[in-house]
Amino acid sequence: MKLNHILTLSFLALFSLQACQQNKPAETETATEVKLQSPDFNADSAYAYTKAQVDFGPRIPSTPAHAKTADYLVAKLKSFGGEVSIQQAPAKTYDGKTHQLKNIIAAFYPEKKQRVLITAHWDARPFSDEDPNMGMRDKQFDAANDGASGVAVILEMARQIQQKQPEVGVDFILWDLEDYGSANDETSHETTWCLGSQYWAKNPTFNNGKPLYAINLDMVGGANAQFTQDDVSRKYAPSIVSKVWSIAAEIGYGNYFINVTSGQLIDDHYWINQAGVPAIDVIHYSDAAGFYSNWHTQLDNLNNIDRNTLKAVGQTVLETIYREKTVNN
Repeated sequence: MKLNHILTLSFLALFSLQACQQNKPAETETATEVKLQSPDFNADSAYAYTKAQVDFGPRIPSTPAHAKTADYLVAKLKSFGGEVSIQQAPAKTYDGKTHQLKNIIAAFYPEKKQRVLITAHWDARPFSDEDPNMGMRDKQFDAANDGASGVAVILEMARQIQQKQPEVGVDFILWDLEDYGSANDETSHETTWCLGSQYWAKNPTFNNGKPLYAINLDMVGGANAQFTQDDVSRKYAPSIVSKVWSIAAEIGYGNYFINVTSGQLIDDHYWINQAGVPAIDVIHYSDAAGFYSNWHTQLDNLNNIDRNTLKAVGQTVLETIYREKTVNN
């Protein structure tokens, strides 16, 4: 994803203070007081799904690792009871190469007319062009957080949703070719980044009914992650931002979902909004610190995936889903 840099906030001290004030005993106490409506999100399971993707190798489009991972994800979602399809199309990246785009779509309880949509990208960037070692910037990297973590959270949610039915139907989309954009493209982010969601926005799959809203997950496995409220999310889906961040605070994860605003991010949620579905982004980013510290570097690997962050995101999104009540028209 790319962003329009709006570096006007400097809340690093505030972030640290919030993290210190909301310590683990306080989280435990809050969690015991609130009765969850959702199943218990298993962080160990989500970690295992992250590892399974990383073990295939970098999921770069048009590589064997990419193809094997697609097969794995389709099989997993089917095994959990999802109605799975693949949206395919040729897609040209900024470097002139053509790849076969594969958006993986899974519908759970397709008979339900009221639905929510949860998404993440499953591809890996072809090079670690933000690595501090200039000699490594043309090398592939594991993309454990930037890609695999969001997909892993979705797989664990799908497993839980199969076992306990929520009132609403749930659709999952795993976006392809999100992270194959040009770092030098400062004016036409739309044409080089988020190719999977761009294509879907022009060819939306609403076979099971248009979702009430969508939540996109991106870089949701880093240690001490903090998720701010970006401008696009607040512009298009302010009520969903409020809902998700409030639930996170209520169930003990307010030190992850912080009440701090940030600038405009061009991520997959932007394109979901263009298709008429209010969408927000849960992403490790702040105006003060930028993206996740290991973003697009060799250190975005399994060693830097934190189960506590996977738990915070997975439980918050699951709880959001299970609190949705059907409304008779």
